[in-house]
Amino acid sequence: MKIDPVPVRCELFDEPSLEFACDRLHLCPKRGITLFGPRSLDMGKRHPETVRVGFIGTGESIDSARSWLEMASEGVLGDGNNYRFPGFKADRGFFSELSYQDESIEKLTFRELEDLRKPRSKRERFEQAVDLLSDKLRLLAQRDRPPEYVVLALPRDLVKTHGKVDYFDKQLGDVHRDLRRAIKAVAMKHRLPTQILLQRTSEATPYSKDVDHKSKCAWNFFTGLYYKSGGVPWMPSGLTVGTCFVGISFHRVPGSKNSCYFTGLAQAFDEEGNGLVLRGQDFVWDVSKHGNSPHMPSDLAEELVSMVLKRYRDELKQAPRRVVIHKTTEYWPEERVGLMNALRDINQFDLVAVRPTEDVRLLRDARYPILRGSYISLGEMHLLYTTGYISSLQAFPHGHVPLPLKLTDHIGDSSSRSILQELMILTKMNWNSANFGGLLPITLRFSELVGEIMKEVPRNLDPLPQFKYYM
Repeated sequence: MKIDPVPVRCELFDEPSLEFACDRLHLCPKRGITLFGPRSLDMGKRHPETVRVGFIGTGESIDSARSWLEMASEGVLGDGNNYRFPGFKADRGFFSELSYQDESIEKLTFRELEDLRKPRSKRERFEQAVDLLSDKLRLLAQRDRPPEYVVLALPRDLVKTHGKVDYFDKQLGDVHRDLRRAIKAVAMKHRLPTQILLQRTSEATPYSKDVDHKSKCAWNFFTGLYYKSGGVPWMPSGLTVGTCFVGISFHRVPGSKNSCYFTGLAQAFDEEGNGLVLRGQDFVWDVSKHGNSPHMPSDLAEELVSMVLKRYRDELKQAPRRVVIHKTTEYWPEERVGLMNALRDINQFDLVAVRPTEDVRLLRDARYPILRGSYISLGEMHLLYTTGYISSLQAFPHGHVPLPLKLTDHIGDSSSRSILQELMILTKMNWNSANFGGLLPITLRFSELVGEIMKEVPRNLDPLPQFKYYM
């Protein structure tokens, strides 16, 4: 039997540029900010010239955290593997200053921490710790001039003792909770962006184990701080104007007794990288019959995307010209019908499913692995390497064998090639760090993070849509 040869096409996509202050372009977030300043530097009120910082912690942990911030904001030297951090001052780096006020400090007292150690169940101690931190956040939020950003300088013992808890609930079954996620949820209630700064980071020495280099820690911390304070570190370049990018993911409702109940979440971004988070309704998915990858019923799929489009119109005062929806699983017929109904008034759309795959590996006849941006089509199969050797940096920062993203489903108006080129750009939109790029586009990258925090938000409360509360 004659087998027709499969057409093979290989191409290297250009590395997408990012926009910084005064519309200057650079490939690298760290070098772009160092050379030109953050994108919102010349955008008027979008640039936070001063950020009022609040603290929650013990006297010792707050002093340690503040000393670390003051040191890092001056700038941090790099090394052969870590690019120097230019600082967070009015005359360098992000061109913004930190402001510290005594009224923006809430201490965890010796007696309060001792009370957390009293003999109770692990669940009760965990919930009391969350309540204590929530009360401190409430007090900061009620100040005449509340902080714009809160550093949670949690003491070691608190993190070690109450960082995670597993317990049994009569209604929910087995439950797992995480202190960081619970804090993010209660901070949202008080409308305060937060960041945990552990003592092992703030008190690290050059010989400390399991702590990143100081310049890398500073880049990640201050990039997130700048964004959470209203600034725009950088913007993507090359995305189609008027496009709304939506990532859809699913997460189990907490508790082992709810193993068949899932929640649909949407992470939506415009072409400038501005993001929103929206929660859909719970739905039943029989894992024993249909497998571990849930799919929404038609009506809930339509409702979730309709919510996104309404929020987009409310924010930008216009409807999107084009909508691109990303998932990691193929679109089932019922799901597709609901999404198409929600998009009936949208002129152009693309429904895209993409996920990392180990089914295909490509080897490069060279010292380093395959290049980031390598696009390969094997007949109907389309693959894109979003990690790999970065020729523009002459570096391979990932430390693992790269996996390609596989385009597993696509319905819509754009070519497979252009869809994957957009994905390349969206892998560089992680404002929670200043890394060069990641494996997944931002529409899917934060799905697990957002889903875990959303589990802590009661169903009778509407979660805030702004991304800064989930980072």
